Amino acid sequence: MRRHVSPSGLFTDTLTVTDRYCIGGSPMAQDPSGSRRRLTRTRRSLIAYRRVSPASDPSAASHTVPTVTTSDDTTVTRRLARFLATAATSEPPAGAQHHATLHLLDTLASIVACRDLRAAEVATAYTRRHGTGDVPILGSDERASLLDAAFASAIIAHGAEINDFCPSAFVQPGPSVVSTALCLGRQRRRSGEETIRAVAAGYEVACRLPRAIGNEALRRHGVANHSLGSLFGTATTAAALLRLDEDQAVDLIAFCAQQASGSWQWLLDVEHLEKSFVFGGMAVHNGLHAALLVEAGFTGVPDALDVDGGWLAGGILDGADRSLSHLVDDLGSAHTIDLVGYKRFPVGGPVQPIVQGVLELVEAGLDGEVDAVHIEMPGAADTFANARMPALNARYLVALILLEGRLDFVAAQSLERLRTDTAVHALMDRIRIEHDPSQETDPRSESARIRIDLVGGGERSIFVDHVRGYPSHPMNDDEVIDKARTLLATQFSADRVGHIVDTVLSIATLPTVDPIIDAIAPA
Repeated sequence: MRRHVSPSGLFTDTLTVTDRYCIGGSPMAQDPSGSRRRLTRTRRSLIAYRRVSPASDPSAASHTVPTVTTSDDTTVTRRLARFLATAATSEPPAGAQHHATLHLLDTLASIVACRDLRAAEVATAYTRRHGTGDVPILGSDERASLLDAAFASAIIAHGAEINDFCPSAFVQPGPSVVSTALCLGRQRRRSGEETIRAVAAGYEVACRLPRAIGNEALRRHGVANHSLGSLFGTATTAAALLRLDEDQAVDLIAFCAQQASGSWQWLLDVEHLEKSFVFGGMAVHNGLHAALLVEAGFTGVPDALDVDGGWLAGGILDGADRSLSHLVDDLGSAHTIDLVGYKRFPVGGPVQPIVQGVLELVEAGLDGEVDAVHIEMPGAADTFANARMPALNARYLVALILLEGRLDFVAAQSLERLRTDTAVHALMDRIRIEHDPSQETDPRSESARIRIDLVGGGERSIFVDHVRGYPSHPMNDDEVIDKARTLLATQFSADRVGHIVDTVLSIATLPTVDPIIDAIAPA
């Protein structure tokens, strides 16, 4: 190790290649306290490079070695890292823990409702191919390694279009954050209070990160908010439960930046498997894994969110709507989890008002045979008129409602019916969906104008300006709990449903998360 005085008078330490990987003859990995790793850190935000002099160290003559120092207290990276390191031990902002508990319940209900769907079958089959472990896959009697159990649980949680969502950030935090929290909390024997605080922190970062980088910038560069926000949210939850310190959290941010990925091509998915991966599994695969790497001693570049040459430098993801301060301003003292909504119907968010409007018209009575249906909506109307995935295809869902007078959870996800049901196809041919610019709003909201023309004349129409459950028109506690009860009742008796709800709502008082995991396991 070389110590030199910088022009500003500060001491910095430079490691030669030999120093960095084998100090005192022992690998760096053998230093669990991380004290040697921290020898590289000072209180400046700096990554400099110097050529080690052959005269002073001939063995290092051909190597350019980084001088790595700790990030400054005022950088976005350091401020975010401080939040990660204290999230599980600090009192959350008022209301955040209560919101987190309801979202925990909603996500677990989604897992139970989806556990017989194709995504669950594939996810559990994957874990069986890679050995066994002692961590439960949520909602099942299967066990796997920590990473595989959390990964499969997140895939299952987004096995259908029924879990929560943050429309302002285009993120669905529940599947990855909740799966990581419960699986990791189970393995590390964390208390219910520590676990639910980690959930609240994960939601907070998941919803802030895409908006800080910029929704428009992400869309223009083809990067999916859904994976990016959940990656950092999942890593936040993992950091809290692994009890990483502030320097380790800085390293974790660097590894998240390296794995930040995900494409909007999920919109072309048919079987809801790639979408489940992008929205749930990938965030666990990358975020939880990154946290475990750092816990084991991996170190990364300080100030990954700020430094020249870092993740966001060089024009990548540039956009006029970037505001990194949004990520950390009031972080820990105010919350944005109230911007996360609940899906009332088992369909994609933009299709929710269409489903609600058609259900209301059918319930009021059409009094005649349907001749044609005209729908106007904001956003990507063509995408949702012709989506290959059943729960995103508005024409398919409207046809189901007109034929059956209701929307069944299983039918809404049925690829077979979308492909082969001739009665459904006949109605779909008479449904037209168009974009309506007048319905575009900022902040984003979903709405729909629907007109049903009847054979022989006459029409029924409705304008749905919001759906209950969106942040602008939130469900109250009783409505969230009723939704969870309905989903849980697809697998459990009324008594068992009541036990699950009561157990989840009492998480802050539980010594471990075992009672929650056991409650949703098959009877």
